[in-house]
Amino acid sequence: MQTAEDIAARIVARARGLRRIVVALAGAPGAGKSTLSERLLAALPAGEAALVPMDGFHFDNVVLDQMGMRNRKGAPETFDCAGLAATLRRIRAGEGNVAVPVFDRQADLARAGAAIIPADARLILVEGNYLLLDQAPWSELAPLFDLTIFIDVPVTELEHRLLARWTDLGRSEEAARSWVDGNDLPNVRTVIAGSQQADIVWRNASGL
Repeated sequence: MQTAEDIAARIVARARGLRRIVVALAGAPGAGKSTLSERLLAALPAGEAALVPMDGFHFDNVVLDQMGMRNRKGAPETFDCAGLAATLRRIRAGEGNVAVPVFDRQADLARAGAAIIPADARLILVEGNYLLLDQAPWSELAPLFDLTIFIDVPVTELEHRLLARWTDLGRSEEAARSWVDGNDLPNVRTVIAGSQQADIVWRNASGL
C-alpha cells in the first residue's frame, strides 16, 4: 500500500520544471482528507506547500436559512463553488499572496481570510468532498487541477467515523444518527457514485 510519502513524491515529480501546481484531494465525508492533507504537508519540501480547504467555502447559516437548505448543510449546493473556482484561478495565476477562508467546525462557520497561500508556495493542495464531482458547477473545476487524489473508504467505515465525529462534537447519539442518516450518508453516496476517476486512489479502510 502506498504511503503519504509515496504520494508526496508523486506530487514533487509532477511539479518538476513548473512554477506551481494545484493538487485536488477528494473523498467522501469522513474519508480522512484533512488527516492526509496534514501528512502530505509534512512530507512535502518545507516552505513549498500550502493548503486550500474547500470547507471554507460553505455558505453561512444565514444564507442557508434563506435558501431553505440549513438541514442539508454539506451538500454540493451549500457551497460557493464559483467562489472556490475564482480563488483557485487567482492561485494558479500566481498573483501574490492569496487569502482563503477556513471552516471552523466547532463554531459551525467559515472564517474569512483565515489562511494565506503564499506567493512562493509551489505545491498547492486543495481538499474537499466535491472537487472531482462530475456535475455542474463542480465539473468546471477539473481544468484547475494538475493532479487528482481520491480517498476510497467503505461506506460502513465512513458511517462509523461520522457518528463518532458528531458525538465528539457534543451531539447526542440520537441527534448524530439523525444527521448522519439524513445528511451525511446522502452526501457520501453522491461523492462515491458521482466523482470522476482520480490519478491516484488512496484506500483508507482502517484510518490513517
